[in-house]
Amino acid sequence: MVVSLISGEYPGAGSSSVFSVLSNRAVVKRERLKAVVGGCRHRVNNLLDDKYTPRPVNQIIYSAKAKVGQEMEYSLLHGNCEHFVTNLRYGVPESRQVRDAVVATSIAGAGFAFVAAFALMARNNKQKQ
Repeated sequence: MVVSLISGEYPGAGSSSVFSVLSNRAVVKRERLKAVVGGCRHRVNNLLDDKYTPRPVNQIIYSAKAKVGQEMEYSLLHGNCEHFVTNLRYGVPESRQVRDAVVATSIAGAGFAFVAAFALMARNNKQKQ
């Protein structure tokens, strides 16, 4: 059994569903692992163990079970399923997926701005000639 944060406004909008990003409410559920992951590959991901000290397992389990049935705000950027589980494990809601997406978007935006500025400068130089 696993405890997970499931988006609640769209039928079938589990944590792996594209509809989960459209919702602003979620429910904490306790379900069989197979029901949560479906046919998708899955693995335990403790990538933040190098950054934070995990809470004792009994505290994680107690906190997770205590949240079952609670409705919570859902935000892709500030309160998604990864934030939920890292908060349970480390006491810190953090999402590496969100962080990586923000970094990639920032780099892409900077690249676009550079190309646009270069194109404008080239156009201005051509007009001066």
